[in-house]
Amino acid sequence: MPTVEKLNWLQRISASINYLGSGPQVDMKFLESINSTSLNLLAIGGNNFEGTLPESIGNFSSQLSIMSMEYNRLSGNIPPSIGNLRGLEWLRIDKFTGSIPDTIGNLIKLKRFRAHMNKLTRNIPSTIGKLTELIELSLKGNNLQGSIPPSIRKCQNLLGIDLSQNDLSGIIPSQAFTIFSLSIYFDLSENQLSGSLPEEIGKLNNLAKLDVHGNKLSGKIPSSLGRCTSLVELQMQNNLFEGNISSFLRSLNGLQYLDLSSNNFSGPVLTFLEKFQLQYLNLSFNNFEGEVPSKGVFLNTSATSLKGNDKLCGGMSILDLPSCSTSKGKHGSSISRSVIIIVTCGIVAELIPLVLLMTFYWLRRKKSEAPLETPSIRGFQQVSYEDLVKATDGFSSSNFIGMGGFGSVYKGNLADENKIVAVKVFNLKQRGASKSFTAECEVLKNIRHRNLVKILTACSSVDFQGNEFKALVYEFMENDSLEEWLHPYLAPNGTPRHGLTFVQRLNIAFDVAWAVDYLHHQCQMEVIHCDLKPSNILLDAQMNGHVSDFGLAKIFPNAIGDLPVSQTSSIGLRGTIGYAPPEYGMGSEVSKDGDMYSYGVLLLEIFTGKRPTHDMFKDALNLHDYCAAALPERVAEIADQQLLFCEIEESSIADTLSTKKSISAHAQECFMMIFEIGVACSAELPRERMKISDMVRRLRSLKERVNKMGFR
Repeated sequence: MPTVEKLNWLQRISASINYLGSGPQVDMKFLESINSTSLNLLAIGGNNFEGTLPESIGNFSSQLSIMSMEYNRLSGNIPPSIGNLRGLEWLRIDKFTGSIPDTIGNLIKLKRFRAHMNKLTRNIPSTIGKLTELIELSLKGNNLQGSIPPSIRKCQNLLGIDLSQNDLSGIIPSQAFTIFSLSIYFDLSENQLSGSLPEEIGKLNNLAKLDVHGNKLSGKIPSSLGRCTSLVELQMQNNLFEGNISSFLRSLNGLQYLDLSSNNFSGPVLTFLEKFQLQYLNLSFNNFEGEVPSKGVFLNTSATSLKGNDKLCGGMSILDLPSCSTSKGKHGSSISRSVIIIVTCGIVAELIPLVLLMTFYWLRRKKSEAPLETPSIRGFQQVSYEDLVKATDGFSSSNFIGMGGFGSVYKGNLADENKIVAVKVFNLKQRGASKSFTAECEVLKNIRHRNLVKILTACSSVDFQGNEFKALVYEFMENDSLEEWLHPYLAPNGTPRHGLTFVQRLNIAFDVAWAVDYLHHQCQMEVIHCDLKPSNILLDAQMNGHVSDFGLAKIFPNAIGDLPVSQTSSIGLRGTIGYAPPEYGMGSEVSKDGDMYSYGVLLLEIFTGKRPTHDMFKDALNLHDYCAAALPERVAEIADQQLLFCEIEESSIADTLSTKKSISAHAQECFMMIFEIGVACSAELPRERMKISDMVRRLRSLKERVNKMGFR
């Protein structure tokens, strides 16, 4: 960095996401030369800076409100002099060692403190309670020890707390559950916390996610948890909890994700869970007993895990549980049954030759006719070729929806069910199409999620000319694909479309993120999609996003299930140019990081309106670099112009960035958060990309903020 000692009126230093940095001896020297009394922004994240923060950082302007140093190679302690920066509102750091200084409590205006994935040690200082303006506290992935300070109760503006993946111990102070503002997440997972959950937990009645998995918590869950009726996600697995779950679960009917596995819970599996809109339920390795319900989420065996409960019975046959019926007969009746069985077996033995002979003649007759069906596809009830011909009016052009990577898609009406569907017909002359069909069947028969396209049936047959025919039948999506909404000139039949609003785009982006998180971490196998792009995001009547097209997907077994690895197609480069990560082009194996890259590009496209293959992206410039260069001040210049006139209502949230004529300060901040996420996800190096859990959390937080700010 050049010297800045003569820039006495300097207000902003923004050099994020570049290649700055030349070594630990010189990198941080430029900070010592800053003597501006007007500096309010210092953003140098995403570079190669090394070294330690100098004590002189405490001499910065009292007007400094944002300091972001994430994604560098810094080390050493957080200097205690940081407590002098009393105007600081955002503090984001990583790679630091040492402890959090007590002087952190002097930053009384601090709203966001993120220091996750550092190497911080020792205790969380009790002075954290002085940060009464704090709305986000993320200390995930450090080596913090000791107990959670009870003083945290004073932070009554917190929306989210993440203390996961540390070495915290002791009981969870009841004061932590009296932060009534908590509404997005409270994550204490993967620590060494012990004791029971306090009764005060019921005061978090606005909380959406509670995660305490991977601790040493014990005892019964207080019934007061049932008052947390806003919970969408509840993770308590891998603890020592016990007792009946009815007392706290009955009223939590908004749950979508519930994991109570690897505890000591007992009692029946409660039938009221059938009525919940659960997307995932894991009750495995407990002491549950009795009959398993057979409705609701229990019908979806790929989203339900009950193994390790030896006293369960009934349920879906695929669960392979014993029947719940019991034998009540006496010895005499047992003898009678034995006689009946012997006589019956004798009769069956006499009939077997006759049955075999009739079967032989029937098969010969069928073989002489033109067969329309090939062997069944495991996991799906099949539909005939003739049925699909009728449903699509002979695959007429009037029912043509679009062209996919391995075939064509038609709108159809299945007469038997009177249901509008989408029929994907594979072009089997195209290399890899047959493997793509198999891959989609393998993936979609094992996964269920509200933001994944649902497969209804399949056809593997021959057409009327005797040619091999393969097709998949999906739920019909009334609003086509995201591609056609982002780029309206592609709309079918030239039908004009209104542009998507900011809220619609954000909701769709979150829908896709939620689906990808499910594929990577929450279903019975780890699924890498390998082709996330707008044309593979379908929109239903309510404009909810659904991830589709799993023809290039790769399946890996994981800890939840024991499915074998699926050898899906290996057709050249996995994915689509512009969306596929650079490492795939160099022969690297597919990975979750690859999907994150594709998602990052997709997110940037949604909010810029520009494809990664736009003509402007040449001579080493790409969509990632284009957006990174605009952070944080020029986000209004790169945002889709249709979004710059969205109206927002007045909000009490303090402005942190300057107001531009065409866009409010609040909207400016939201755009900055969106582009930060997209840029972090689409980093060139896989190890530098944002993790899916962090991305989902940040998008959820942004959705909460947007709702409060009144975006339309």
